[in-house]
Amino acid sequence: MAEVTRSAPDATGPATTPSGEAPARRSLRVRLTAITAGLLCVALAAGAVSLTTVLSRSRVAALDDIVRERASTVAALADDDRLPDALPVREPGEVVQIVDAQGRVVASSPNASRTLPVLADAEVEALLRSADRDPGEVVVGATDASAYDGPARVAVVGARHDGEDVLVVATVPVAEVRDLLRALSLALVGVVPVLTAGLALAVWLVLGRALRPVEQMRRAAEQVAVAGGPGSIPVGPRDDELAALARTLNTMLDRLDAAAARQQRFVADAAHELRSPLAAVRATVDVARAHPDAYPVAELAADLEPEVLRVQSLVEDLLLLARVGARPTPADAADLADVVRGAVSASRFAVPGAVVPRLEVRDADAGTVRGDVDALTRVVRNLLDNAARHAAGRVVVTAGAHEVVVEDDGAGVPEADRERVLERFVRLDEAREREAGGSGLGLAIAREVAREHGGDVLLGSSSLGGLEARLALPVPRAADAGATASRATGTPGTARTTRRP
Repeated sequence: MAEVTRSAPDATGPATTPSGEAPARRSLRVRLTAITAGLLCVALAAGAVSLTTVLSRSRVAALDDIVRERASTVAALADDDRLPDALPVREPGEVVQIVDAQGRVVASSPNASRTLPVLADAEVEALLRSADRDPGEVVVGATDASAYDGPARVAVVGARHDGEDVLVVATVPVAEVRDLLRALSLALVGVVPVLTAGLALAVWLVLGRALRPVEQMRRAAEQVAVAGGPGSIPVGPRDDELAALARTLNTMLDRLDAAAARQQRFVADAAHELRSPLAAVRATVDVARAHPDAYPVAELAADLEPEVLRVQSLVEDLLLLARVGARPTPADAADLADVVRGAVSASRFAVPGAVVPRLEVRDADAGTVRGDVDALTRVVRNLLDNAARHAAGRVVVTAGAHEVVVEDDGAGVPEADRERVLERFVRLDEAREREAGGSGLGLAIAREVAREHGGDVLLGSSSLGGLEARLALPVPRAADAGATASRATGTPGTARTTRRP
C-alpha cells in the first residue's frame, strides 16, 4: 500500500525540523498574545495621555472660571464704590488686587500685599495686548511671573473707582493642578504595565482554551501522518469553524488517500501491462539463443516486432498521461474537420491491409475551436481506434461546431460501466482487448486531454446500436464562431465514405 506522508503545522507551539531542532519562530498563541498585549499597552497609554490632557484642560478651565468670576465681582464693587477693606476671595491661594494707572495697589485681598502688585505693569500690558477685547470684557490668561505663587491663571478687567480708571487683577495658582497631574501620571505609569500584564495573562489563558481544539486537531493529524495510510481527524460536537475545518481536512485526506490508491493501482497496472510483452520478448530471445540455427533473424524480428511496438505504444501513452496538465495548453485555432482528417490518417483505418470496419466521415458542419491541434487529433484517433476494435461493420465520425462524435455498431458499453471504462487500464473484456492490441489507456487519455482543453469525453448509446463517444469542447468565442461560419459557407463540407476491406 502506498503511503502518503502528511505534515500538520503546530497551532500552539513551535514545530521541530527533521533534525530535531526547533525553528526560530514563536507559536501562534505567543504571537497573538504579544500582538494583543502590544495593542492593549498602546491603547492604555493613549487613554492615560488622553485622561491627563482632558483632566488638565478641565482643571485649567475651572480655574479660569474662578478668576473670571472674581475679577467681575470685584470690578462691579469698584464701579459701585462699595469696596470692602479686604477684597473677597474663596479659593486657597487666590489673590485679588486693584491697581491704578500708576501701578499702585488701591485695594487687595487679605492674603495679598497692599504695596507689591501681584503682576508687574509689563505683564498686565502684555496680557491686555494679547486679547482682542471689548471695553469691560474680562481678559483671562496665564502667567509665569506672579509675585506670590509662581505660575498662575490671571484675569484682568477695567473698572472705575473714586473717579479714576483702575484695573482689577485676580490670580489663582496652578501648582495644585500640576501636583495633581504629576501624581496621576506617576500612578498611570505604574498601572498601565500592571494592567497590560494582567490582560496579557488573561488573553494567554483564553487563547489556550480557544486553541485547544486546534492542538487536538494537530495531534490527530500528526498521528495520521506518522501512521500513514487512511485516517481522519475527529470532528468536534459543535458545528463551528473548527468542525468545518476538520471536515475539510478529512475531505482532503480522503482525496489524498484516493489519489495514493489510484497511483498505486496505476503503477501496478502499468507494471502488469509491461510484464506480458516483456515476458514474450524474453521468451522469444531465449528460444533464439537456445536454437540459433533454427531461428532465422527475419523470423525473430517478425516475432519481436509486435511486442516491441506494444511496449512502445504503452510507454508513449504513459508519458502522454504524465505530461497532461504539466504545461500550458496552446490556444491555436483548430479546425475540427482538419482534426478529424488527421485522426483518420493516423488511426488503424489508414494502416494498409488492416481489417477494419467501414468508416464514414461527416464534416459538413465542422467548426473551429481553440486548443492544441495535435492533442485534439490524438483524442479523436483514440476514439476511432476504440470504435474500430469494437464495431461490427460500421463506424461514423461526425465533426460539429464544437464537438466530434464517433459512433459504431458494436455491442456498446452498459450504462453502469461507461464512467469506469474512461479510467486508466480498465477493460471490460481483458482477453479480447489484449488480442486487439488495446492497452486500456486510449479512452483515459482522450478524457484527460479533453478536460485539459476545458471539455470532456462523454459516452452514450449510438443510433447505430453500439457506443457513441462524444468529444465535447467549449463553445468558441464570437470571433471564432464568425470565422467558422465564414469558412463553412465558403467551402461546404462533404460526407465521405471509406469502404471496409
